[in-house]
Amino acid sequence: MIVTRAPFRISFFGGGTDFPPWYEEHGGAVLATTIDKYCYINIRHLPPFFDHKHRIVYSKIESVLKNSEIQHPAVRAVFEWAEVKEGIELHHDGDLPARSGLGSSSSFTVALIQALAALNGTMKTKEQLAAEAIHVEQDIIKEHVGSQDQISAAFGGFNRIDFRRDSSFSVNPVVLPGARLKELHSHLMLFFTGFTRFASDIEKTKIANLDDKVVELTAIRQMVDHAIEILHHKSAPIQEFGRLLHEGWLYKKSLSDKVSNPEIDAIYEAALKAGADGGKVLGAGGGGFFLVFAKPEVQDAVRHNLSHLVHVPFDFETSGSRVMLYQPEGL
Repeated sequence: MIVTRAPFRISFFGGGTDFPPWYEEHGGAVLATTIDKYCYINIRHLPPFFDHKHRIVYSKIESVLKNSEIQHPAVRAVFEWAEVKEGIELHHDGDLPARSGLGSSSSFTVALIQALAALNGTMKTKEQLAAEAIHVEQDIIKEHVGSQDQISAAFGGFNRIDFRRDSSFSVNPVVLPGARLKELHSHLMLFFTGFTRFASDIEKTKIANLDDKVVELTAIRQMVDHAIEILHHKSAPIQEFGRLLHEGWLYKKSLSDKVSNPEIDAIYEAALKAGADGGKVLGAGGGGFFLVFAKPEVQDAVRHNLSHLVHVPFDFETSGSRVMLYQPEGL
């Protein structure tokens, strides 16, 4: 039996510049951190005593004879790409809802690739995990997704990720004094809006508009540099980071009319009225989790104004995807 886990992530700045059609021409960058909420994959070889070859358990239960019969798109794609021949039993669990803006789909793909590798007695580097997950999602499944989620899930930590025109990437940890990192964390609040969406549907509209959004995406990319400058200058009030989030949210909404809606706008207005400095819907938009940046002294008021939402406390994490249990013979 093999158990792997991959973390979910919060993306602060640069989202949209991680689409291949954009960074292959302009380059791109994002600033993101992983958090202590995870996707778990439990996998083992299935003995040949059943009427089915594979058993896959997630929000549904699938019992199939061939890889091509698997309904779950990521499982089917990874099994076919990895040329899985032996029977597999797979269980998936997640700490937070899927399709909610925290990169859960990519966390699933990364954790699954790592689990299959471990089951076959091999260990992949973080670079391999990220690159292979990007390949599966973008080239095999043909999803309209960016490239940052797979990298964050594989590497973990608080990073600046740069995307080059040749489709390579680099991951640079954001190194901060402990007190500054703690100050940033103390200003962040995470709320679940209660409704989910398929990110690929929203991202498709953004990709279609890339040529018309050069000014906006260039500004979004530059915010990565500005945010890191704010964090590194101890004399800069941390509230500047929150105000930059607000500016970034306005740019993000301009990328597609599907990013926000009246419900999301109402959530943000309620947070601002309570004293928040900024915030944004995470991921593609349209629902899922909303990140609020607010001084600790006004957070009770924010929670009160958003009492109809689920508040999810979290911590930063640094481990990335990892094998939690390795018992390939099931011992």
